[in-house]
Formats: sequence, C-alpha cells, structure tokens
Amino acid sequence: MKVLKLSAQGLPQSWISLEQAVTHYAAGEVRWEAGEQVALFRGGHNAMTGAQSQIAVSSIIGTRGVPRISPFSLRPGLTNSKLFARDRNVCAYCGDHFHEEDLTREHIVPFAQNGVDHWMNVVTACRACNHRKGNRTPEQAHMPLLYTPYVPSLWEDFILRNRRILADQMEFLAAHLPSSSRLHG
Repeated sequence: MKVLKLSAQGLPQSWISLEQAVTHYAAGEVRWEAGEQVALFRGGHNAMTGAQSQIAVSSIIGTRGVPRISPFSLRPGLTNSKLFARDRNVCAYCGDHFHEEDLTREHIVPFAQNGVDHWMNVVTACRACNHRKGNRTPEQAHMPLLYTPYVPSLWEDFILRNRRILADQMEFLAAHLPSSSRLHG
C-alpha cells in the first residue's frame, strides 16, 4: 500500500511507503491529511503518563517544503505499463482489448525511419498488429490509428504509475484530470 504525498499546495509529489509517511508525521512535516486512515503505528510508552504514542497515517498527506515536481516542467517517464494503462490495453490498430502480456509498445514512426521513443510517437498494439505494421508508418502499412497518442498530465501520470490506488486517492487524482483524459470512468 502506498500513500499519496502532495505538496502543501496539493500538487502530487510521489507515492511513498507507510514507513516513509510515518517519518513525515514524526518530523512534523504533514500540513494536512485527506482520505481514509490506512494505518496506525504504535510507539513507546510515556514514562510519566504511561500513554502509548501513536501515529495514524492517512492515504493522502500534504507536506511542508518546496515541491520537487513542477507541473509545468513534468516529463512523465515512459514505461510499457503506463503506456498500456494510458491506452486502456486497447490496440491502436485493430481496436481489440488485450491483457498486458499480449501487448507491445508500437512506434508510430519506427526507429528505422528515425522515430523516437516518446509519448507522442508510441501507442499500444497487439503483437499481431505490431508484426504486420513492421518498420513502416501507419500510412505506409495502410493501418490507420484508431486513437491518437498524448503526453499524460501530472495527475494522469500519478494514476498510471500506481496499480493499487485506493478509492479515495483515485477520487482525489481524478478530480484534477483534464476533460480529454482517457482515464475517466
């Protein structure tokens, strides 16, 4: 389970472990919390009162400090799992839905024609369509794209990089998605 760490202003910073979240709480760096309580850590007992220390961890925390990520300079990393999630596991050529292990990263303009490995030049393709297209562009192969590629926003990238998002975390992130996002619904 991961905790969504945000800046004090509410911009996503990273997915962190429960232990990392506890460190932020203990250091007094948590400015605000949202979502459900996901863990309760118990510490030692106070010698005077006998009370046991506790830190309750919420699924979303806003922390002090200057954000490490600027939403304007974001260049989300391209991985196959994030690409397939962006494209909802649908082949860009035949339109069928596949399991991740049956998909490939397909370069619209192939490397053989000076194509680059960038969000705007890749789509999800099934193995059969990728093989059929080969080292040709969609136009050369007479295989038109069924959807266009795009670079995920900061909010989309945070959804794409975590496979086990809690409902309250997804609700928070989804509220900030661009209306054109394929990740709605």
